[in-house]
Amino acid sequence: MKPPKPRSPCRRTPVAVLVAGLLEGVAWAQGADVDAMKLRRTPLLEERIPSLVRRDMPTFLSGDSLNGQIDERVVIEGQAELRNRSTVLRGDWLQYTLPDDTARARGNVRINREGNVYQAPEAELEVEAFRGYLTKPTFDLLRNGAQGDAERMDFLDDKHAILHNARYSTCRRDGGPEWLPDWVLKAQRINIDNEDETGVAEGATLRFMDIPILPIPEISFPLSSKRKSGFLTPIIGLGNVNGVEVSQPYYLNLAPNRDATVWGTLMSKRGVDLAGEFRYLEAPYQGQIWGNYMPWDRLRDEKRWGFAAVHNGTLPGGMGLNLNLNRVSDDNYWKDFTRVSTSLTTRLLPSDANLTWSQGGFSAAARALYWQTLQDSSAPITPPYNRMPQLTARYGGSAGAGFDYSVNADYTKFESVPSLTGQPNGQRAFVAAQVSRPWIQPGAFVTPKLMLQATNYAFDGNLSNGDARANVTVPTVSLDSGLIFERDTSYFGRDLRQTLEPRAFYVYTPYRNQNYLPNYDTTSFDYNFTTIYQENSYAGNDRIADNNLLTLGLSTRLLDPATGAQAAQLGIANRLRFSAQQVTLPGQAPVPTGWSDILVGGIVNWDPRWSARAFIEFDAKTASSVRTTVGGTYNPGNYRVFNAAYRLQAGTSETLDVGWQWPINDLWGDTGLELGKGKGQGPGRWYTVGRMSYSLMNRQLTDALLGFEYDAGCWLTRIVVSRLQTSTSSANTNITMQLELVGFSRLGTSPLKTLRDHISRYQYLRDQTTTPSRFSNYD
Repeated sequence: MKPPKPRSPCRRTPVAVLVAGLLEGVAWAQGADVDAMKLRRTPLLEERIPSLVRRDMPTFLSGDSLNGQIDERVVIEGQAELRNRSTVLRGDWLQYTLPDDTARARGNVRINREGNVYQAPEAELEVEAFRGYLTKPTFDLLRNGAQGDAERMDFLDDKHAILHNARYSTCRRDGGPEWLPDWVLKAQRINIDNEDETGVAEGATLRFMDIPILPIPEISFPLSSKRKSGFLTPIIGLGNVNGVEVSQPYYLNLAPNRDATVWGTLMSKRGVDLAGEFRYLEAPYQGQIWGNYMPWDRLRDEKRWGFAAVHNGTLPGGMGLNLNLNRVSDDNYWKDFTRVSTSLTTRLLPSDANLTWSQGGFSAAARALYWQTLQDSSAPITPPYNRMPQLTARYGGSAGAGFDYSVNADYTKFESVPSLTGQPNGQRAFVAAQVSRPWIQPGAFVTPKLMLQATNYAFDGNLSNGDARANVTVPTVSLDSGLIFERDTSYFGRDLRQTLEPRAFYVYTPYRNQNYLPNYDTTSFDYNFTTIYQENSYAGNDRIADNNLLTLGLSTRLLDPATGAQAAQLGIANRLRFSAQQVTLPGQAPVPTGWSDILVGGIVNWDPRWSARAFIEFDAKTASSVRTTVGGTYNPGNYRVFNAAYRLQAGTSETLDVGWQWPINDLWGDTGLELGKGKGQGPGRWYTVGRMSYSLMNRQLTDALLGFEYDAGCWLTRIVVSRLQTSTSSANTNITMQLELVGFSRLGTSPLKTLRDHISRYQYLRDQTTTPSRFSNYD
């Protein structure tokens, strides 16, 4: 005998509910203030509901027929559904026992728990505690898109579960009778930890294209993008310098703001290399430490090591500490270990320590800089000077009546090898004071400036003239001025605001003989639209150029009147020198009187999809270009970018540089899907990536990188061939291959950093930037 049907809101009666609601609303409105009936903003939907709040929320039951006992149990047949704020349970038949909050379901059981979906023929579940089991379940996890099935699934609580005899993959089900994913992890047992966002598989085998590629007694893998400790997949590489390389890294997630990676590498041509990296991020400071040690290199017949560290942070009292340390064991390190820490793959390695302090308008710094110069007998270089130490101070501000002033002081002790530099070591004290009075109006500006610079030297040996000390004092006066005109216009049907900006800059610095002095840290400024309006032609304090010249320039800009975005900028500038420059650097010819080379340049960003830029230094006397740079970028959408640049330095170099990332499927009209950044453009698509630098002068390829990427949806593969020129007669060539199982792991040497470093605007095919919301998979 069936118990009487309960009179309960559990039964779905849409008409009765609607009428009752209307009557209740009318009764309430009769005694309510009209303002209280106005619509009000509801709180935002909560991603996670606290357990105490969730316990007090109602549970709703519905179905074709309900029967049971009030406050005891309810049995639902036909389209049965149990729903609360975090869980939806459906089935053909469902029994819900109220005292122990237990639901039993049979037939087409489907559970949606905060976006995670489980389906099975049978289930038993303590709803709020989320404890229970599923028989022969399939599952679909929200955070990483993983899917799979098992013989049985036990829920220990709302954060932990165990899968028995399970299959796990991120490949989507194709809707057929049998699920055959491209890659799958088969395991006797998989422990799911949604609190730590990790899974642990025991007695597992990783299969790719139904071929077992990795037997695994136990493996831990991520259920999201969250970091976790454990062994990473082995790394395999091939190169002409080190041969076959096999590495086994281990990752340590020490804290949310600290981690480390240690690994050993076996190189077929050299031996065993041990390496490690430690990263930290605190509120007042951050840094990274990297190092490697090879007990014995069979090719070089010696031990090898490298060390790099970066630290940036603040100290109490307005102080800052910045460190950049780089050291290696020998001169050949940069050629033999081309894929280690980026800072160690050059021939000049700085170890630089800076301690800074500032208060109001005053700032000071103490610095120690030591260079390690890696020499090559076929191409020796002159080592730069160590600064042991360098002390600097600056004070500046406004003096009232519109005047600005500043005083800069610098003391440096320079140390190097005199036999290689050809000049004595020494100490230099430098002081520069300046005062200016800017007059700035909306359409014009005028800025006169007066400067006084003094330098004092004390040398460890005598100069060619026999002096062991030297002093130089040089005054400078300059006047910078310009006008800004605007008009509204249109080009090619587009409304724009055009500016016309003439500028005149005059500088006078009298001649003081400095050519006999050593050069410790000074170079000529690059000749461009910024440096042409500066008082000194040199960067550094060993030379102050004598100048009596006038710089004239004219530029125009096209601006969007609504947003202020710049659509184009064009400019031209030239210098008129009234007297020949006499102060020069060693080996540099003095600049004669008359007009200098003409600078012409422009940038065009007419459409967000492409941009172009050009710069030409033109010698009117010879009617030829001294220096030319022309480049452009075409970027019509995600994963489509093409960069090209042509560079000419007359008599020195002429190069052509191109780089790209582009879907190959475009060639046969398959434009893909616009899924957004970091999601690719749909499965079954090929991409080509590359960067080529070609010397037109030497008629040879210098550096090159060429690769292909394939996106299958749940896995990606990359193969990249790179060639790095290390000398005129030698180059390093490496082949890097990678298999990435989306949401699980990356197998092989990762070329992603190489691609990002060498190809401007390169995008990862998988780069999750946001955590999926439970409402994106809401029932």
